[in-house]
Amino acid sequence: MSIPQSGGGPIEHHDQLAQYLADGCKPKEDWRIGTEHEKFGYIKDTLTPLPFEGKQSIVAVLEGLRDRYGWTEVREGGHLTGLELDGANVSLEPGGALELSGAPLETIHGTCDEVNEHLRQVKDISDEIGVGFIGLGAAPTWMHDEMPLMPKGRYKLMDAYMGKVGTMGRTMMRRTCTVQVNLDFGSEADMVQKLRVALALQPVAVALFANSPFFEGKPNGHKSWRSRVWRDLDPARTGMLPFVFEDGFGFEAWVQYALDVPMYFVYRDGKYIDALGMSFRDFLKGQLPALPGEKPTLSDWADHLTTAFPEARIKKFIEMRGADGGPWRRLCALPAFWTGLMYDQGALDAAWDLVKGWDAETREGLRVAASIDGLQAKVGDVSMMDIARQSLEISKAGLQARARPGAGGLIPDETHFLNALHESVETGQTPADELLARYNGDWNGDLNRIFDEYSY
Repeated sequence: MSIPQSGGGPIEHHDQLAQYLADGCKPKEDWRIGTEHEKFGYIKDTLTPLPFEGKQSIVAVLEGLRDRYGWTEVREGGHLTGLELDGANVSLEPGGALELSGAPLETIHGTCDEVNEHLRQVKDISDEIGVGFIGLGAAPTWMHDEMPLMPKGRYKLMDAYMGKVGTMGRTMMRRTCTVQVNLDFGSEADMVQKLRVALALQPVAVALFANSPFFEGKPNGHKSWRSRVWRDLDPARTGMLPFVFEDGFGFEAWVQYALDVPMYFVYRDGKYIDALGMSFRDFLKGQLPALPGEKPTLSDWADHLTTAFPEARIKKFIEMRGADGGPWRRLCALPAFWTGLMYDQGALDAAWDLVKGWDAETREGLRVAASIDGLQAKVGDVSMMDIARQSLEISKAGLQARARPGAGGLIPDETHFLNALHESVETGQTPADELLARYNGDWNGDLNRIFDEYSY
């Protein structure tokens, strides 16, 4: 979940809303890669979720990272709720999952080094206090009431609202995890092409990274239960956004969409003010019931943009939001997959050619089928396996064209980060398929085995 934004001063005219997005345009040499990943923490002796405070807790892990590795603490309401260091931050998901939001980096090599160092640090601290972390798309065994709600004002407001607008919002908040990548655009036209490809191919990411076949102690009938959860959260702020594919789409069209997303809050003086269900359009007029007579700042606009949760979204960059959290290799594979598709024009054009003939029903059908069947999904004459194979080849070609070397020049490009995905396409097996095979095989239905064998 996003932290409070710092977007700027007062909004004096409507054009500033789109200009805020347009200010994200960067020349290609300045494009960067920002990777985010979440993971569940638990107490090893009991296999129960980490509480917020105590000897074996979220706070104990954060304090260990702060004291041993020099992270700067972030506090809210007197509570230690995050850390910052060198452009990266560690934050807490609503149910206590630990998230690394990485620094904007030039290559996947750098991204993977960052992920490795973070997981090493977390493991060093966690092992000493009897805590473990596991990368999955959904909590495999825990019930809702076992999951603590982190003491952050944003989460308290969201938790109250989620029960009114869908059936799975609170499940998303407490019991799902993702890996995401944030990528830049060079112009409005570049943003449009990238966002269309990102939305159309998000079901491929769902399928390739499917890693949540269990929930509340048993198989749930889906390869990605996390994706299923997002389909019944809040229709006003989720989905595949058909309007993005309409003629004339651009920054202003995104502004109009975001203005129709109901508000959650306004952040003032370190506190979250309840604006649940209110209209940002009213806020622009000085008619927000929560702050009568007050008009928003660009920081308020930046905050509001973080409360829309479609499968891909824009702020001053594009976020790819479809993938389940997972094992180490896929934490590096996710940014590699999208960077290959997005950061070489030939690859981006090829990806658009792959998906441009699909209508909204096909895109939505793929989204639903991916969560249930993973790589085995089919919608009409569209085969998920075929799309995944073609997408991977395009991504590989894009990474080859980027030709960003690693290991002091010994590795010529970033293509090896796709190896885990190539294996899935060759075998037809995603992490979810592997987990189900273990559950039905040598685990003999003992799902607790997942913690010992799949933790970081």
